[in-house]
Amino acid sequence: MIDTGFASDNQAGICPEAWRALEAANRGHAGGYGDDDWTRTAADLLRRTFDTDCPVYLVWNGTAANALALSAICRSTDAVVCHASAHINVDECGATEFMSGGARLLTLDLPNAKLTPDAVLARAITPHDEHASRPRALSLTQATELGTVYTRAEIEALAAAAHTKDMQVHVDGARFANAVASLGCAAADLSWRAGVDVLCLGGTKNGLPGAEAILFFDHSLADEFARRRKQAGQLASKMRFLAAPWIGVLEDGAWLRHAAHANAMARRLAAALASFPEARLLAPVEANGVFVDLPKRAIDALHARGWHFYPFVGQTGVRLMCAWDTTGDVVDRFTGDLRMALASG
Repeated sequence: MIDTGFASDNQAGICPEAWRALEAANRGHAGGYGDDDWTRTAADLLRRTFDTDCPVYLVWNGTAANALALSAICRSTDAVVCHASAHINVDECGATEFMSGGARLLTLDLPNAKLTPDAVLARAITPHDEHASRPRALSLTQATELGTVYTRAEIEALAAAAHTKDMQVHVDGARFANAVASLGCAAADLSWRAGVDVLCLGGTKNGLPGAEAILFFDHSLADEFARRRKQAGQLASKMRFLAAPWIGVLEDGAWLRHAAHANAMARRLAAALASFPEARLLAPVEANGVFVDLPKRAIDALHARGWHFYPFVGQTGVRLMCAWDTTGDVVDRFTGDLRMALASG
């Protein structure tokens, strides 16, 4: 059991609210493939949370959510504009290309893992007419792969730029809860009200056992999506076990409380790191991740002491992820061990 981990928030256990709901769903029998009260209630709660009526689909994991959502937008002759560090580009083994039948990823490498409208417009071109893939989707990550957050105004500007090019906007929201908690706004403000067409809402990194929700704010994109989900092997026969944890965290706002706590632990960690001249933050700390450059000797010493994290930017730029269950004591013990590691060098 890892108890000294900053490697990823998906290594944390199931939060109490999700666990209790899962246990309740385990009593007796229920209909299969989503024909059950748990799934209907979870979908209704998600619609209420986002203050809109929209089709909702649950899948097992984020890779499937992103790839299937983008395949609902893109044909094999299309393309997706995204950041070079986007999870769909770096960590999903070509799932978007596979699920869409061949759609290309057109990447941009901009600071802090964030895209800008001008850069998107410059990339969203077909310079050779039918010889080039047609940009049909803009994919944003919220919070980004460097822990930064898009504001509502930034998303509105990006969505407006995309829509002028007849592109639709997809958000990889694996840490969407952290972004909402960071900005203190409504979930709708960072999604459909800002021009987002489809959101892949992450639960796994925020205390759920493993389930993501796809919300189609553009209802037309959900056409035949039920069959697309089934074809991809993502239609759970015991769907209530994907749905129940969502009920647990949405009913009383636990999804945002846990995200806010993880964010607070990241800020605490960043504040402690600021006291070390050898530690250099690589991006603003706006969600639950801290990206910092550390001396190699310190990284090796921390690993030797049992701390789990890994390089993310080059060999010495490490990612430190805080989770719903990260404690202040763990943060303080880590920075204490870092102090000793730096002093011993």
